[in-house]
Amino acid sequence: MLPEKSKLTEKKRLRSLPELERPLTVRLKFRKTGSLQYISHLDLQRTFMRVIVRACIPAWYTKGFNPHAKLVFSTPLSVGAQSTCEYLDIRIDREMSCDEIKDRLNAELTDELYITDAYIPKNDFSEIAWSSYDIEIRTAEANAELASKAKTLLTTSPLMMIKKSKSGEKEVDIIPMIKSVDAYYHEENKTLKIKCVLSASSTVYLNPEMLITALKNNLGIMSGDPTEEWYTIMRTGLYTGELEIFR
Repeated sequence: MLPEKSKLTEKKRLRSLPELERPLTVRLKFRKTGSLQYISHLDLQRTFMRVIVRACIPAWYTKGFNPHAKLVFSTPLSVGAQSTCEYLDIRIDREMSCDEIKDRLNAELTDELYITDAYIPKNDFSEIAWSSYDIEIRTAEANAELASKAKTLLTTSPLMMIKKSKSGEKEVDIIPMIKSVDAYYHEENKTLKIKCVLSASSTVYLNPEMLITALKNNLGIMSGDPTEEWYTIMRTGLYTGELEIFR
């Protein structure tokens, strides 16, 4: 982290560099884990706004009365879920390599919020169709039989759930929104583990919390001592409609 005096000097140096002909979009892939799973999407936006300034990134700013850096995030992550594959597009107006942008930002970030890659994007965010998740559940009576029942439940249509949308609540069958799912019992940890790929497009999005709710309603998981039972959700990948890794 640069001292404030050095940062002022660096900012002046960067602003003296020739401008690019047009703003260049750089995609940042980052992880959001640990205690930062509990910050909201708005808090995340504010955090990156401040970090970009502190890191002396030559971000392109909107014109007008209230200029600000234009940040575009991929599919928002629910509060309480972690991820190793979040994406953010920023625009720069002066020449700076992707590696330098990554290093500058990471110098201002933590292990829980950390840039893992920076590159010129290949796909548009509108091409995101699927998300993969690892879910781990500590619940009473967890065993191989419960894992088998969980997989059967999550692969057998119809599985009707109340889904909220901008137009209100509606009962829908969530099975068509599940591309794949596997469940197994982890003997060493005494937990139920679920790996799944869920719909994540802008028009059809399935929150992984819905799977937890379905298991609670139908199999009675998480109904024991609340101090002993817990679950975690980790987003591990984003994919296009053809199940190609999102870039």
